[in-house]
Amino acid sequence: MNRRHPSGLTRWLGWGTGSLALIAMLLTGYAAFSGDDETATTSDRPPAATAPIPQSTYGAPSDWAEPDRWAALPRGARTDGQGNEVDFPRTVAGAVAMLAASNSTEFNAERSHVDVQLGVYESYLLPADRTEENRARIRQGATDNDALLLRTMGLPEGAALPAGAYSRNQVVGFQVIEASPTRVSAWLLSRATMKPGESAKEQGSYTSTLAAAEWAHGSWWVSAASTEKVMRRHGRDERPPIAAPGDAAFNSGGWTAIRAAS
Repeated sequence: MNRRHPSGLTRWLGWGTGSLALIAMLLTGYAAFSGDDETATTSDRPPAATAPIPQSTYGAPSDWAEPDRWAALPRGARTDGQGNEVDFPRTVAGAVAMLAASNSTEFNAERSHVDVQLGVYESYLLPADRTEENRARIRQGATDNDALLLRTMGLPEGAALPAGAYSRNQVVGFQVIEASPTRVSAWLLSRATMKPGESAKEQGSYTSTLAAAEWAHGSWWVSAASTEKVMRRHGRDERPPIAAPGDAAFNSGGWTAIRAAS
């Protein structure tokens, strides 16, 4: 079953989740947005390189079909000063685990988009890409996302989020596209949700994002270069069907569900 979301919620589901894959797209010079299945770019790169954007048009079915493929992704070796798991093993599963960690975020009354996006930026973006200019761009983008979240929730500009309000992005599945000892690219399937208050109804949908990891300095990272490369190679490929774990289309679409690691 497909369903459309109001334009504000659709745009938030596309950009407001604050994942590092989308941050890396921004650093390549691409700007894209979703609505009625439209994408656009602000750079002069050819259309073939336009970033694929999460399409929030999916509603989960009522019938359950056990996923055929499960993966218990490895944990990071340590937690860094941002509170994020880092130093994942040099395996394909380790690369996917880093991508899942860097694209699973939560914003609430205690942690704004600015706090969380700068945190994932410092933890998972290749050190060479962490310039003061890029930091300022991410801070501005995160500030815009905070304003977008308030508008989507129907709150006035500059308001504090009420108790129980949040927006979350949780990676629940993946599909590896290419893998080598130093580069791994994959589609990530996420559940993006938003709740404007303690007693409010949670809203959300499933989205998919193209992401890439590269091995450098003894760890897996996301970089603008690796992101642009995967966009150019696979950005116009047919997107796997967006389907929740438990939907038969999840299995036929080739997704692997993520099982919580112990």
